[in-house]
Amino acid sequence: MKPIRQVITRTEAINNSALDEVLNLLPINLRQMLSDLPDPVKDTVEEIRIRQGRPLMLGLADGDCYVTYRGTVTAEQLEAYQVDAGDVERVTQLISRSSLYALEEELRNGFITLQGGHRVGITGKVLTEQGRVKNIKYISGFNFRVSREVPGVANKVLPYLISPEGRFYHTVLISPPRCGKTTLLRDLVRRLSEGVPELNFKGVTVGVVDERSEIAGCFRGIPQRDLGPRADVLDACPKAAGMMMLLRSMGPDIIATDEIGRQEDVAALEEVFNAGVKVLTTIHGSSLEELADRPALQYLFQIKAVQRFVLLGRSRGVGTVEDIIDGHTMGSLGVRLC
Repeated sequence: MKPIRQVITRTEAINNSALDEVLNLLPINLRQMLSDLPDPVKDTVEEIRIRQGRPLMLGLADGDCYVTYRGTVTAEQLEAYQVDAGDVERVTQLISRSSLYALEEELRNGFITLQGGHRVGITGKVLTEQGRVKNIKYISGFNFRVSREVPGVANKVLPYLISPEGRFYHTVLISPPRCGKTTLLRDLVRRLSEGVPELNFKGVTVGVVDERSEIAGCFRGIPQRDLGPRADVLDACPKAAGMMMLLRSMGPDIIATDEIGRQEDVAALEEVFNAGVKVLTTIHGSSLEELADRPALQYLFQIKAVQRFVLLGRSRGVGTVEDIIDGHTMGSLGVRLC
């Protein structure tokens, strides 16, 4: 099998509909500035940073930049539009539909998930009760993270994740933030749900635990993203509890989830392994060595149940497949970008 030299490019076969969904939740003045940006810039927007008293900023695939009041990008902070208190107040009203009380549960996590799977991180004064976060008051900043589908991005990875007999390997995707692991996870779910005839893999039932509503982008429980015809989604459900619910009631062949890391997540994964159901999940990290040092993940490495680790990075752009590791031998399959 030839080494993969693949990059998840955000400009291939993508229009601006995902960004437009986010812009519709911004005040008219900010919306107009960002709508006036050149298409090559809009195609690569990953984050919109709105901080009171600070410049309006974008996180692009190849770095950060500021936005001017004319709707152009600049590297000069003094040329950027300065976000004021009125902007922050209007954004708060729009994303909460003028009722922050209704979003209190989500605010405890520091973010709100929007229709389409987009996420808004929120900063401000944190209110606590008995040592636990209760709410966020005096909101001062937002980070809008744009969620996009990239159909077909999983195609070149799949031959390494399916055996010659047509069986899916237990797989973990690993990457730092903003390196495309959720995008790849979403497309893997779609392809596994549809079937991969070229690899002798028939479509199977994929149970998805979407704790942060980023994989399926559910709205009132209905996935807004294409996860294929055989995907069952538990939206906004804690991962450990969701995996057990799917295992007991939905008869999945594969269970997929995002961003495991707690001890209870690993314990639930072990239950899934023991039930003969395949696992597809992601972990924040930059290397296997880093993950092996985390107490909650050490047991996952000890039991050697994971058969494939896919390491993502940005060496050739967002979503570069840096390596694929055989989980049993911990040896590279020769899928490394030099």
